[in-house]
Amino acid sequence: MSERVAVVVVGGHESANGAALPGLFGPEVTSAACGRQLHRAVGAVLRAGADRVCVVPITVGRDPGLAVDAARTLLALPAADRARVLLSRPFAGAEQLTGWLRAAAARVPERAALLVAAPAGDAHEDAELYRIARLVWQHGPHRIVEVALIGGDPDLGRALERCRVLGAARTVALPASFVLPAVPGVAPLLSRPAAAGVLAARVGSAVERLRVHGDDGLAAVGAQAPSATVPDGSHLDRGRPPVPTHGREFVPASVIPVA
Repeated sequence: MSERVAVVVVGGHESANGAALPGLFGPEVTSAACGRQLHRAVGAVLRAGADRVCVVPITVGRDPGLAVDAARTLLALPAADRARVLLSRPFAGAEQLTGWLRAAAARVPERAALLVAAPAGDAHEDAELYRIARLVWQHGPHRIVEVALIGGDPDLGRALERCRVLGAARTVALPASFVLPAVPGVAPLLSRPAAAGVLAARVGSAVERLRVHGDDGLAAVGAQAPSATVPDGSHLDRGRPPVPTHGREFVPASVIPVA
């Protein structure tokens, strides 16, 4: 008889700490943020009857610490629970994100400006978004490709204003995360079927790795993390100081979302 493997997805700033994930993966998948939320979610799923839980870090390449933080949380579980948990590889990386954005950009008229938008992270994570946007520009026909950092600087309004100053009559926002920019009708990064396909591949790979190699994914990743010994997981919550916006406010230019 095959084991029942439940799936828990864990998110960081690319998914508003997991808040954006239920609408993407549906009710059959449990969503959580790192720390106590993940700790409690895994325990609840196991108590509900799952034989195993596969935890998938939902990052698209701009939250390299997410998997380590998830491993640290899972290593703090009681031993009996920890023995029934798998940690998969991250959902996607920067190469996949670049490919998805290039595919979305190909559906946008060449005369429109592109605005690659995602939540602000730290300086390195934000720099990675600029690198990805540069690749979208380099390998596409659009003259203007700009970046907006949701909750950061440049924010959506400032980035839209820059597109207007550069001569764009229309700007199309492309989300580079699972958090949608505040633009009416903007299309998500991935459709639900596409996201479900990627998730199934990550879970399947993790289950096969355990079957063939006896590797639950925690040892290698957990070795990068500090020891975790507090049972309630209270020391495991991720903290990210707010990114200053310096009080700037800008009036958005007109935006024509991708149909």
